[in-house]
Amino acid sequence: MLRAAISPAAVPAETDAEPDSDSLDLVFAALADPQRREILRRLDGAELLVSELAAPFAISLQAVSRHIQVLVRAGLVKQERTGRISRCRLDAGPILGAAIWINRYSKYWQSQFDTLAAWLGRIEKERGELRHAARRKPRTRA
Repeated sequence: MLRAAISPAAVPAETDAEPDSDSLDLVFAALADPQRREILRRLDGAELLVSELAAPFAISLQAVSRHIQVLVRAGLVKQERTGRISRCRLDAGPILGAAIWINRYSKYWQSQFDTLAAWLGRIEKERGELRHAARRKPRTRA
C-alpha cells in the first residue's frame, strides 16, 4: 500500500483540475497489471535499481524493464540513468488524478452505505422489539 494514502475526504468531489483522458488511460492501464502494482509497492519510500526491482519476479530483466517503461510513460515512476545503471523512484502524483476521477463516484458509494445503515438500524430495532416482547411474555409449561 502506498504510504501517502489518499482518503476520499481529502480529494475534492468536483474539481477543475481533473486530469485529461489520455493521462487517466495511461495511469489505469499501468495500474491494471499486478506486477506493475508490485513494482510501485516496492518503490514506496525507496529508490531502487532496475536489477533490484527485478529480483523477486520470475520473469526476465527485460520484461521487468518493459513494465517499468509503462510506469514511466504513465508518470508513476521516475528513472535516472548513469551509464548502464538505472535507478527508479515512485512519483505518486498521477495517482492523485486517478483518485480525483474515482472520487466523483463516491456519492454513489455513500448512498449505498446510507441505505445499508438504514436497513441495519431497522433490523436492530426489530430484534430489540422481539427481545422485549419475549421478556414480557410469560412462559407456559405444557
